[in-house]
Amino acid sequence: MDQPARDATQDYVAWFRNSSPYINAHRGRTFVVMISGEAVQEPGFHHIIHDLALLNSLGIRLILVHGARPQISARLSAQNIYTRFERHTRITDAAALDAALDAVGAVRLRIEGLFSMGLANSPMHNASIQVVSGNFVIAKPVGVRDGFDYQHTGEVRRVQVDAIRRQLDDGNIVLLSPIGCSPTGELFNMNSEEVASTTAIAMKADKIIYLGEDTGVVDADGRLVREISPQEAGQLLAREIIQNPTTERQLTAACSNGVARAHLVNFREDGALLRELFTRDGCGTLVTRENYENVRGAYIEDVGGILELIEPLEAAGVLVRRSRERLEAEIKRFTITERDGMVIGCAALYPFNDGQSGEIACVAVHPDYRNADRGRKLLEHLEKRARSQGIHTLYVLSTQTAHWFQEQGFAPIPVDELPGERKGLYNYQRNSKVFRKQL
Repeated sequence: MDQPARDATQDYVAWFRNSSPYINAHRGRTFVVMISGEAVQEPGFHHIIHDLALLNSLGIRLILVHGARPQISARLSAQNIYTRFERHTRITDAAALDAALDAVGAVRLRIEGLFSMGLANSPMHNASIQVVSGNFVIAKPVGVRDGFDYQHTGEVRRVQVDAIRRQLDDGNIVLLSPIGCSPTGELFNMNSEEVASTTAIAMKADKIIYLGEDTGVVDADGRLVREISPQEAGQLLAREIIQNPTTERQLTAACSNGVARAHLVNFREDGALLRELFTRDGCGTLVTRENYENVRGAYIEDVGGILELIEPLEAAGVLVRRSRERLEAEIKRFTITERDGMVIGCAALYPFNDGQSGEIACVAVHPDYRNADRGRKLLEHLEKRARSQGIHTLYVLSTQTAHWFQEQGFAPIPVDELPGERKGLYNYQRNSKVFRKQL
């Protein structure tokens, strides 16, 4: 095997191993995936179907909600029929309803057809996936609002939760369309984002994923926002920073759906869905009501993660070696930065016997996350912790990160100015530089 092939194999093995925590975490969970009409007409749409089939094979319970907005518009345009939009919602008259029924039916059948693929040497060989559609969403008319009669435009009245759950329990994928039935037998054209959000809430889904035209949400400087709270997303929407109307609709829905985690992913990026779900940093925008990354005190369960983080630095001589036994005994002195279950930073506070001073030690941040001031945030957390314990003076010993500690307000001092108990333990072979900071 030549070197490039060997490197590619190693990359694959590393990715597969790193994805295993997510495979375990996602198994048996319910995901709602909203597929925009733009995604359906994309040339590479079959790759998305392959990825969804893979999720199904991994034990993820899938509810798919497809859109058909561009397909409906194309049919209306071909007939020279004009329809009006109010608040991003089409006012559906009788002609528009016929076009919607035609477009939605075609999209639904195309999706079902793609899930039926099973050619040899294809990703779905022997998959045997059952996709179930039906009158799972009960609709009601929007009615007259602000003087506009929305006619055959509807909104969700209720979701047939038990019926959907039975299909998921049988291992089937449930496919919902933006056409809803009313108890009177009428049909209504609905907003697919609303169908997805309402279904996710009713089913108590673990995630809702929006496949749209953008990579995710970008801020005022044009930078991709990896993680955002509903409140922060609301501020972006209020400032009208989001330019793409599809992304605006999806972000609005993500803010209001009540699901713990909503993802906005670009359907044009091949494999984006898998990267978002099975890598730590993803490739889109996560709208989360949880703390995806937080600084907290360490528990005994964190010892393995801390060891994995500090071992390379110990081998390089940056940190003093600590055994697992020592870490377990001192775990309450540690503060960690946790990102989606992974320890990416740590630091420890060791109070001295005088009760007024202490040492900061074992400061480490994972090399992939040495930005966004994570080290400084760890230090701030420990300084706050020190003050709460009556500690007014902090010391730190460093061999290779002296400048960083000086940037954080620590001043160099001679070894002789260390408190007596710590001076007696000073390792002259390491020849660490000593710093002090008054809180």
